[in-house]
Amino acid sequence: MAESGLVSQRLDWSRDGADWPNRELSRFVETPRLRWHVQIGGSGPAILLLHGTGASTHSWGPLLPHLTSRFTVIAPDLPGHAFTSMPNSDGLTLAGMARETTALMHKLALEPRLIVGHSAGAAVAIKTALDRGLAPSTIVSINGALVPFGTTVSRFFSPLAKMIASAPLLTNFFAWRAKDRKAVERVIEGTGSHLGSKELDYYWRLFRNPGHVEGAVKMMANWDLSSLDRELPSLAARLALIAATGDSAVPPSVAIKIASLAPHATVVTLTGAGHLAHEEKPTEVANIIVNAADQTQRR
Repeated sequence: MAESGLVSQRLDWSRDGADWPNRELSRFVETPRLRWHVQIGGSGPAILLLHGTGASTHSWGPLLPHLTSRFTVIAPDLPGHAFTSMPNSDGLTLAGMARETTALMHKLALEPRLIVGHSAGAAVAIKTALDRGLAPSTIVSINGALVPFGTTVSRFFSPLAKMIASAPLLTNFFAWRAKDRKAVERVIEGTGSHLGSKELDYYWRLFRNPGHVEGAVKMMANWDLSSLDRELPSLAARLALIAATGDSAVPPSVAIKIASLAPHATVVTLTGAGHLAHEEKPTEVANIIVNAADQTQRR
C-alpha cells in the first residue's frame, strides 16, 4: 500500500473521527493497494455512495439515514481522502479511482445495482460501469462534474494542480491557509451552497489537514475527463442527473449536455440548493434516489 511522505500528517481516526457523522457504521477494509475507511449500514439492495473531490463520507451524513431503512448503503472515503490511505498517482486518475472502488466492492462481496455519485464521484461511478468493473442498473449523479474545464482554464489549472501536488510545502501552505475558518466558508459559499455551522466544521477539519489536501490536489492534478464524452454513448445503465439551480461550481447546463450523450439519461432539476445539494436538501435528494431505485426494480 502506497503512502506519501505526509502520512504522519493524515487524519487520525481516534482523534479526528471521534465525532464523525454515522461513526457507528464505520469500519476499515484492506484491499491489495489501500486501507479504506467505509461506512456500511441498513439492509436491502446495495447502493454505493461516492463523494466528490475534497469531501469525504461526512458529506453523506444527513442523507444516509434516509436510505438505510430500504438499502444496504456503502459509503467510502475515496482514495487519498480523509481516512482512506493514499494510493500511487495512477490510483488518483479517473480510471484508477474506478479500479480501486471496484476492488473495494469485490472485497466486500457486494454488487450495487444503484450508484450515487456527487460531483467527481459521479464520474467515478460512470467509469466503473463503462469499464465493467461494476454493473449498476442505475447511476444517480448529483451535480456531476462530468465534462472537462473550458480550454483556457484547463491549460492553467492542470499545470498548477500538478505543481502543488509535487511540492509538499505548497500542500502544507494550502492546509495552513485553511486554518482560517472564514476562508473555508468562502470556498463552500462559492459553490452556491449554504451549510450549517457543524457541517462547515467538518470541511474545516478536512481542509486544514495536509494529508487530505494532498489527496484532493493530486486527484485534481491527475483528472482527465476528455474521454468520457466519447464513452458515454455506450453507457448501459440508466442515468439520473440531479441538477441544482443554485450550483455555481457545476451549472445545470452540464447535466443537459450529458443527457444528450448518454442513451438512458434524464435530468431532475432541484431548486433552492447549490453544489452540495445532498447536504442542503437530504430529504428531497433521498426521494429522488428512492424513485430511481423503484424504476430500476421495474425494469
